[in-house]
Amino acid sequence: MDENKTVGNGGPLNHQGVRKALMVFLVVLSVFFIFKTINEIKTGQFIGSGTTATNLISVSGTGDVSAVPDIATFSLTVTKSDKSVSVAQQATTDKMNAVISTLKDTYKIDDKDVKTTSYDIQPNYDYIQSVCTQNPCTPSRQVLRDYSVSHSIMVKIRDTAKAGDIIAAVGSLNVEYVSGLSFSIDNQDDLNAQARKKAIDQAEAKAKVLANDLGVTLVRIVSFNEEGSSPILFDRGAMSAAPMMEKAAAPNIPTGENKITSNVTITYEIR
Repeated sequence: MDENKTVGNGGPLNHQGVRKALMVFLVVLSVFFIFKTINEIKTGQFIGSGTTATNLISVSGTGDVSAVPDIATFSLTVTKSDKSVSVAQQATTDKMNAVISTLKDTYKIDDKDVKTTSYDIQPNYDYIQSVCTQNPCTPSRQVLRDYSVSHSIMVKIRDTAKAGDIIAAVGSLNVEYVSGLSFSIDNQDDLNAQARKKAIDQAEAKAKVLANDLGVTLVRIVSFNEEGSSPILFDRGAMSAAPMMEKAAAPNIPTGENKITSNVTITYEIR
């Protein structure tokens, strides 16, 4: 009878084994949830990072970099008129070829620095007023007078010390129109980056001071905006070349400095 109590299906020994296995499972499951909860608490600062921030502060910064211009640019136009389009074209071509030859041969301007900006053929008309000495009156009408052919180019001068001499030489060639002379910086990307870095550093410093004064913490940048400016230092403005039909003295044209400015606005989320 004692042997029947310890053997067979559903005996006391089998029930004890099931209870022990269930206890082990519950312990393992509890440990799993404990570690999962701890991990979520540690990473809680990243939860909801894709949501729209509501507590914000914005700061601005300005950075300036100055540099001596190394490029001068100007434009000129040659115009000739004739009753024949082909004659006007040939006269315009001859004068422009003389201008370009002077720029390249005398002042060593590269082909890449002489660029055609426009080439136009324009008919010119005379307006004949109506005459009423007889009946019916002779109607008013337009009469073709001639054709004007205009060729405009833009010139880039890499040796800015020659700018005055080149302007004087162009004037002596009797071109009809010379644009304003302006100075700029050929490769401005590095200077833009320097100005931007100064502006960002200034904005970040402002943000840290402001956060400390407000008793808040900077969490992350939620927006960034930049506005830059690079004013041209010198501009002669448009001028007719007619008064310079004789060889003129080369003007002294100082280049001075150009200032590159970056203005940034940074918006931070705070908590």
